[in-house]
Amino acid sequence: MPKILVTGGAGYIGSVTTHYLLKRGFEVIVVDDLSRGHRENIALSGVAPANFHQMRLQQTGALTPLLSGVDAVVHFAAYIAVGESTREPALYYSNNVGGTLSLLEAMARQNVKRLVFSSTAAVYGDPVKVPIPEDARIGPVSPYGDSKAMVEKVLAALDRYRGLKNVTLRYFNACGAEPEANLGEAHDPETHLIPLLFKAAVTGEPIMIFGNDYPTSDGTCVRDYIHIGDLAAAHVAALDHLMGGGDSHAFNVGTGVGFTVMEVLKAVEKVTGKIVPYRIADRRDGDAAELVADSSQLRSKLKWEPKRSGLEEIVGDAWRYFEEMSAVKG
Repeated sequence: MPKILVTGGAGYIGSVTTHYLLKRGFEVIVVDDLSRGHRENIALSGVAPANFHQMRLQQTGALTPLLSGVDAVVHFAAYIAVGESTREPALYYSNNVGGTLSLLEAMARQNVKRLVFSSTAAVYGDPVKVPIPEDARIGPVSPYGDSKAMVEKVLAALDRYRGLKNVTLRYFNACGAEPEANLGEAHDPETHLIPLLFKAAVTGEPIMIFGNDYPTSDGTCVRDYIHIGDLAAAHVAALDHLMGGGDSHAFNVGTGVGFTVMEVLKAVEKVTGKIVPYRIADRRDGDAAELVADSSQLRSKLKWEPKRSGLEEIVGDAWRYFEEMSAVKG
């Protein structure tokens, strides 16, 4: 079976996707600097200790020999918090763009010609049309989104001039947990909505809802929530496409259905049986009102379908993981 290098494989999406790749029989090497990922995720995903390498992607010389004999790279390693990116933009460009350029140089040295890239719906900024098709205007409104859009431009140039075949997956809102591997969200600090809603429900400390004056049904932001298992399956489908000689392409990965923040809050209350206290705060810089995917190309070209992305299933899996982790922490 092909040999795959996964960057950021100790993180949330990276570890679950690694688990899926190993289930398929791929040989997987993971590179992660553990600045945002978790060492325990390596073992939980099933990666052998000898196949994990702790390093920064900017260490081009150390990264290069790890790519010897590699058939494709799945590139997750990036900082992902929109709010943080507006406070520390240089950090995001240095890590997300600079780290990727180093990786691409190491791949070129070893003649690795296939890449699956973890991008984001944030490249669209404030969309004109919802659901958002892949040919929508690229106009990010945060340094995070801009850093991903920059990498997409680089990949397009390398496809044209160097023959680097790549699939870009523009995620919408990844969430949920993978019970089979006991992997879920454990960001530090946590910035994602569903775990923050759980925390508010358990502690009684109100969660901040950023803005209730958006042009949506209840004034809160609308997002397309996709189960982490469905997202991981999209990466496997993208690899199959590239390994089969497929051309470069950008795909949206979402369900096509949006929920407001308050609708997610109500789903959390229903699943957990707990009240979620909240307060309304000002809008956050860089937040679009509505981000919902048109994922028809992914469905038609890669034969992918979301199978686990009902809101209550997402919340249910995430809640079981949250309870387990809370019990472990005591």
